[in-house]
Amino acid sequence: MIDDLADVREKLAARMVGRERELDLLLAAVAAGRDVLLEGPPGTSKSTILAAITAEWGVPMVFVEGNADLTPTRLVGHHSPARVLREDYSAETFVPGPLVEAMRGGGFLYVEEFNRAPEDTLNTLLTAMAERRLAVPRVGTVDATPSFRVVATMNPYDTIGTTRLSTSVSDRLCRLAVDYQDADAERAIVEARTDLDAPRLVADAVALTRATRAHEAIRQGSSVRGAIDLALVVDRLARLRGVDIPDDGSLRDLPAAYTELVLDGMLLALSGRVHLDEVVEATPEAVLRSIWESYYVLDPARAEPG
Repeated sequence: MIDDLADVREKLAARMVGRERELDLLLAAVAAGRDVLLEGPPGTSKSTILAAITAEWGVPMVFVEGNADLTPTRLVGHHSPARVLREDYSAETFVPGPLVEAMRGGGFLYVEEFNRAPEDTLNTLLTAMAERRLAVPRVGTVDATPSFRVVATMNPYDTIGTTRLSTSVSDRLCRLAVDYQDADAERAIVEARTDLDAPRLVADAVALTRATRAHEAIRQGSSVRGAIDLALVVDRLARLRGVDIPDDGSLRDLPAAYTELVLDGMLLALSGRVHLDEVVEATPEAVLRSIWESYYVLDPARAEPG
């Protein structure tokens, strides 16, 4: 892994929009043999970066979703009841779970929503991370292939149904904070993912989606996935209703037929992606409408000279 690190970084950077710093740090960590916790909101390319690295290195990525049902047995593996009845317990009757599968195959164990997994399940990872081996009852010791890594992700905005990571777990992980990209990068992502030749629509979709992250009533706004869906929905709505999407123009001069399409698209694409503050009594639709009004009406009016 280490010998071709610069070459891998160059190949991956050519296929991604931005994320140079995060890519460098994650590559450095896993090449150094470290396990990593990626902490950031949804839609910030955490899994995309990881999938690109494992694909380039040719190692498997074993996916696990962290939740209350992820018990130590589900993570490590179990003995087949049918075979045990016929043959008794042995290494041959053992059905490996994702942890053992990743250790034996030299893959990356990717644990999504890490802080939603039960504490006793996370503690199962301690020996695997610290010693690169795991003792499995009636099977023996499983030694990890050198390329084995644990890479976990968690959403810092999540508080309901989550647990605080113990010191023993967090002490074994390098932590990389991943935030939203800037507006230019998000516009490039939307353009690449939609293939739309509509700079005005792409700019509006990104700006409105980013505004959900700064609104005082919203605890967690939408990721760039919302902007992608918003742009696509408005494009199709425009075709259905026979409305032309402006090529450009100031926000004050945009036709009402177009801005009303954007409002409908916002309500469809973003209302399920924004999470309001617990004390807010308004609906997501009402908050999104206020963002739309600020963007197309109030902010342009404030920007007028005099």
